[in-house]
Amino acid sequence: MYETSLARHNSNAEIWAVDWPNVLELARTNVVNAGIGNRFHTIPGSAFDVEYGADYDLVLVVNFLHHFGKAACEKLLKKVQASLKPGGQVVIVEFVPNEDRVSPAISAAFSLIMLAETPGGDAYTFSEFRQMLENSGFHDPELHPLEPTFFSVVTGTK
Repeated sequence: MYETSLARHNSNAEIWAVDWPNVLELARTNVVNAGIGNRFHTIPGSAFDVEYGADYDLVLVVNFLHHFGKAACEKLLKKVQASLKPGGQVVIVEFVPNEDRVSPAISAAFSLIMLAETPGGDAYTFSEFRQMLENSGFHDPELHPLEPTFFSVVTGTK
């Protein structure tokens, strides 16, 4: 869990996790085992429907947006943007293919999986993430590969 790692390295970090109740139960077990259970809070339910609260410094969106079409991603990102304090950041972790959409091979293959298994999901390129972030009120989007993994981080600032 990315948020567990952040909280272990920052003793002031509080984690607010949004997910289905059964997923949050497992997450609670993991954070308790990591020694940060007293800083873990839950918001059970659909990320599209629950109220997040406000004034967050950072919102992690990990391996989630690829399940949805661009309009749904922008809807969620607007909600995330509204929950951040001024200067806060969204941090998106995803497979991000190059603009040619055929490299790297793992990200391109993942895009095909999303085509086959979701109604509108995709492995979005950085330019597509940039547009979604800007349409959702973010500025200064950046792309950071998470080498040696196949994942990348895309950030935007409120």
